[in-house]
Amino acid sequence: MGNADLRQLAALRDVTWDEVAGSVVAVDAHNWLYRYLTTTVKWTNDAAYTTSGGEEVANLVGVVQGLPKFFDHDLTPVFVFDGGVTDLKEAEVSERREKRERAEERLAEAEERGDAIEAARLEARTQRLTDTILETTRELLALLDVPTVDAPAEGEAQAAYMARRGDADYAGSEDYDTLLFGAPRTLRQLTSKGQPELMDLDATLERHDITLEQLIDVAILCGTDFNPGVDGVGPKTALGAITEHGDLWAAVEAEGWQVPNADRVRDLFRNPPVTDDYAVDADIDPDVAAAREYVTETWEIDADEVERGFERIEASLVQTGLDRWT
Repeated sequence: MGNADLRQLAALRDVTWDEVAGSVVAVDAHNWLYRYLTTTVKWTNDAAYTTSGGEEVANLVGVVQGLPKFFDHDLTPVFVFDGGVTDLKEAEVSERREKRERAEERLAEAEERGDAIEAARLEARTQRLTDTILETTRELLALLDVPTVDAPAEGEAQAAYMARRGDADYAGSEDYDTLLFGAPRTLRQLTSKGQPELMDLDATLERHDITLEQLIDVAILCGTDFNPGVDGVGPKTALGAITEHGDLWAAVEAEGWQVPNADRVRDLFRNPPVTDDYAVDADIDPDVAAAREYVTETWEIDADEVERGFERIEASLVQTGLDRWT
């Protein structure tokens, strides 16, 4: 959902990499990949990641630069890819598309007037996860023996499900949907410098003396990717209403609010489409040579842009021990 309002309610604390070492993290792949994709586009000359045929695969630079964060700290990532978009999210997707189109228009204007700084900023904002980007990301992860999972719908819902089942120690996302989908523990800031941040579901519920179902109701009143929420209602007001009235329906009736599709959104968070059709193997064996060839020769990425990342991946194989990675 990316509902930043929930940060005001979530139980968050910084943890050290040592505290989470040896863990499996079910990562929301689209969330993780998009952050590295936009950063690469913003700070890298596009000639470094554009093939002779005009294909832009900045994602490959991002993957090579981002994976060492896991390997360096003895974490096994399992990348969970989104499936189909639920019809409840179509409005959100449409709005994002419109914003991207407006950014593309402004990008053209910036390029025309020679404003390189503004153009770089806007180019990052116009990025989207194309079929080529998703396919090449999967192929590179396969060469590096990193597990992937195909979610039926929302990747965050599937990651949360895997964490609830104990097949992953943590969900991994920069957004807050994993909390609503019931992930016991979520690692955040996996794409940032510094230490990770832990979001704890039980601690969140205990802090506010509410149930997960009530937390979902609070989020629905604030607004999610699947509904606009009630105008002017933030997390504190929503929490107060749910605490006072007990649940969403009682709060809506008492306050005279209108929340379209509330029942469907509520059911989506409580019973999201997920699958058991996956396998998690923490004993990975990356073929770094094949991955390097795939990135630099098959997809013509400037070797200088990825060499440091590959070197870090190779070094991690030694640092974490051959019994861990082979």
